[in-house]
Amino acid sequence: MRATTVPLETAIDLNDVAAGDGVLFVRDGVGVAGRGVAARVPVDDARALLASIDHHDEVGGRSPVAIGWVPFEPGGPGEVVLPALLVGKAADGTQWVTRVEGGDEPAPDLVPAPRPAPRAQAFTVAPLTPIDRYLAAVTTARDAVRAGELTKAVIAREVSVSSDEPIDVHAVLMRLRGSFGSSHRYSIDGLIGASPELLVAVDGHIVRSHPLAGTAPRTGDPATDARVAAELIASTKDQVEHRVVIDMIHDTLLPWCSYLDWEPEPSIVTVANVQHLGTAMEGRLSDPLPHVLDLVRALCPTPALGGFPRDEALRLIATAEGFERGRYGGAVGWVDAAGNGTWAVTIRCAELSTDRRTARLVAGGGIVAASDPGLELAETQAKLQAMLSAIVRP
Repeated sequence: MRATTVPLETAIDLNDVAAGDGVLFVRDGVGVAGRGVAARVPVDDARALLASIDHHDEVGGRSPVAIGWVPFEPGGPGEVVLPALLVGKAADGTQWVTRVEGGDEPAPDLVPAPRPAPRAQAFTVAPLTPIDRYLAAVTTARDAVRAGELTKAVIAREVSVSSDEPIDVHAVLMRLRGSFGSSHRYSIDGLIGASPELLVAVDGHIVRSHPLAGTAPRTGDPATDARVAAELIASTKDQVEHRVVIDMIHDTLLPWCSYLDWEPEPSIVTVANVQHLGTAMEGRLSDPLPHVLDLVRALCPTPALGGFPRDEALRLIATAEGFERGRYGGAVGWVDAAGNGTWAVTIRCAELSTDRRTARLVAGGGIVAASDPGLELAETQAKLQAMLSAIVRP
């Protein structure tokens, strides 16, 4: 295959490039979007695919990009898509277009899709996980922590959203942009979402991560939200849950780094509907540089979505939850031919059926010794609101 990258002078919205059937990974207007499929391969074959492309770069410092995902299951099969047409935007304002020739599909013309018109649509929302089953699973996890069998386990539940008409993906992406523009918004093969959690990003020698754990709702009232944020920071239960995640990510990344810095205390990360404890990490990678996919595989799933110790937590999840997580709780992002990339944790998401008339939403929370099943249920309700509001809002 051959690829050519040229500058793009005209401003374009990446959401309109991806539209309803393309691929997207963007945050604060920075990221990539594509249309058409030049190639589709298992995620672990992505580096060989990208390295095999004969690339002509007229921008400087750009290389072909694939967008993909890995599942929650450690080492499970994931996939990447090499778009036939890809548009990229960098933080410094640089824009470019990459067209791939000789792939499975020819590169389409760069014509942004028209914005979807507002319309009313009827939806049915129903739990897929019985509430009693979820509460029992939380209790089982909490009791296992209290018995010293593990430090933390994340318990999740499923909800379905269905309609007689197809869900308009382009419209959902635009709503997510309006409410969750500072989150990592993504769309690939029916998986759409807005994740506030950066799993790992590699840019040359620089590596970053911004894990989240510990959650409280937002009300929209500044005084109330400030009080709840202060309580979240002071919460021993949430600090324990957060510390487990930070330690695992730090210990996993450190062997690849000459140094790795992190915030001494967690800070509050806010999105439209909830607020989290977050700790930003940044380090310098040692030579030879690791590929971003090596780091994704090593980190996924983090204790923010699985638990700790990992093997014990995953066994409990498999027994107690009662469903297969699939892509939820894994990672989604992009990778280029140089081994750079940005990958977010696959949360605040929906998985659409083939006919797009049904969406599966999943949300969970970290369970520790002080967890209360009723409060954990309320936390999942707050987290589910992110995608519910983007789908069902007319």
